[in-house]
Amino acid sequence: MNDIATKKQAAPLKRITPLKRPSRAEAEAAVRTLIAWTGDDPSREGLRDTPRRVTDAFTEYFSGYGQDPADALNRQFEEAGGYDDLVMLRDIRVESHCEHHMAPFLGVAHVAYLPNGRIVGISKIARVVEIFAKRLQTQETLTAQIADAIEVELRPRGVAVLIEAEHQCMSTRGVRQPGVKTITTRFTGELESNASYRDRFLQMVHGPRA
Repeated sequence: MNDIATKKQAAPLKRITPLKRPSRAEAEAAVRTLIAWTGDDPSREGLRDTPRRVTDAFTEYFSGYGQDPADALNRQFEEAGGYDDLVMLRDIRVESHCEHHMAPFLGVAHVAYLPNGRIVGISKIARVVEIFAKRLQTQETLTAQIADAIEVELRPRGVAVLIEAEHQCMSTRGVRQPGVKTITTRFTGELESNASYRDRFLQMVHGPRA
């Protein structure tokens, strides 16, 4: 079973405004409070270091707040030998957290663009996916943000993004439906208006893996 959501309109590319962050000690105290709220004793041996470990983990999970996707795309190249066809990265790992329950959602992103005289290092596309994924997200917003960042910074002839992921907030709680994949897409420019480009992108997404 697939839950399909498609975004037609570009969402504005918003910069994250730094907020006054609580101290690490305050974050660890909050974790201790949550442990106690669950009914366990945060001072017992097995949980004594958990607040530190959780805070360390959150530093990794949400590292995208301290990074700007524009920086990942600012080094571009005009020497591409006249190449003007699809550039695609398939199966980019997505590890993010739902902003509604702070539960993980895991999957893959497929991203393509049509160059317009400039290209960017392929690792930078994967980096943009990672930066946006390492924030509290909805999959719909994540899909739009990736496409919009590439659109704004690279000015290609078109962009395509497809993300498929399983949400733990749906598979381990609530309706408890493991294995259900949510699929979101975003097409811009010629990849939206030209069906042959769009079909090629989708064929490449679903093509055989080596």
